[in-house]
Amino acid sequence: MGRDPSPLGSPEVEVKIHPRRVASTVHPGRGTSPPLSPPPHVTGDSPLPPVNRNHHERERARERDRDFSLFKRWFPWLVPSFVVANITIFIVTMYVNDCPSHSFPSSSCVAPFLGRFSFQPLRENPLFGPSSITLGKMGALEVYKVVQKHQAWRLLSCIWLHGGVVHVLANMLSLVFIGIRLEQEFGFVRIGFLYVISGFGGSLLSALFIQSSISVGASGALFGLLGGMLSELLMNWTIYANKCAALLTLIVIVVINLAVGILPHVDNFAHIGGFVSGFLLGCVFLIRPQFKWVSQQNSPHVHAIQPVKYKHKPYQYVLWVISFILLLAGLITGLVLLLRGVNLNERCSWCHYLSCVPTSKWSCKTEQLYCETTQIGNQLNITCLSNGKSDIFPLLDTGSLKTQQLCSTLCNS
Repeated sequence: MGRDPSPLGSPEVEVKIHPRRVASTVHPGRGTSPPLSPPPHVTGDSPLPPVNRNHHERERARERDRDFSLFKRWFPWLVPSFVVANITIFIVTMYVNDCPSHSFPSSSCVAPFLGRFSFQPLRENPLFGPSSITLGKMGALEVYKVVQKHQAWRLLSCIWLHGGVVHVLANMLSLVFIGIRLEQEFGFVRIGFLYVISGFGGSLLSALFIQSSISVGASGALFGLLGGMLSELLMNWTIYANKCAALLTLIVIVVINLAVGILPHVDNFAHIGGFVSGFLLGCVFLIRPQFKWVSQQNSPHVHAIQPVKYKHKPYQYVLWVISFILLLAGLITGLVLLLRGVNLNERCSWCHYLSCVPTSKWSCKTEQLYCETTQIGNQLNITCLSNGKSDIFPLLDTGSLKTQQLCSTLCNS
């Protein structure tokens, strides 16, 4: 509360100033424009006392620079929709898999009480999911089909498929924790493009290096979101308070996840490709204007803030241009190389260590499954050439698909 002597013949004026109500600050000598928030309590009708205008302007600028609500907050609906879509596609995949009808004996299926939704034997799929043949039918990434049968759509369809319950739950929990925050900050359009294009970039790099097995999962897209978070932090460096702590935390999370990728049966090339794609996309899609520029646009008193000449800083423009060129060139070059059947492992003798490092505990070699079949009357004798095991099954009328599944079961037993 402040007091000021009134002119002769005028009553005294008492003014209560609320410093957090920025819009109600009155500047002496400038008249009284209608405030945006309720005015402070004033008694009498004499002139207001002088106020330290510069002090309040500095306080207002600091307050606004700390207030992230100046940026629009979006309602997240796309990321939850992605979660529902992934779970729905997994349920459909299990319906198509129909383990009891395609496994011999049918009792070897896990959780047989689920009927056709029961899982493949754990020796075949330890993630509690379908067979690799079913995943291939549903759109898993198989390089020879992309190259020889021109099914490039598999580079996108594979990011919506998962190898099992464990796989889909882990990916969807990560998507919820990472994606919802980004969608709230930047909206569904930018995050949707970031997710899908990062997934495509991860599948593309995986197909260029791993051509002997199928690949599924949203891991590349999820690493794209992590890469986008890192580039967003660097692009908008000046608006964050705890810069170093945020950067260090994010780097530790990324390094740990990439380190897990060197274990066998984990496609680290999809992680790396998705992360790099997401990082470059973040520099393009997740750029923010300066806080002062945003404050000026939202201020009822434009004169209260020093004029800002540019919406973005020069380094933001430079990173935007470089990232866009690198991203476009990388995706086009990778797609051309893949469609020409190039295997980058032949051009890079050490790159395979980025996805798997062999130790005394495990091997990184993928074992091919080959079987020999012999028909004896109405029975089929199948011998796995990898381990020498053989078994006799009733003659099948469903063609080679069932035979391949029996071969896989026999070789993994």
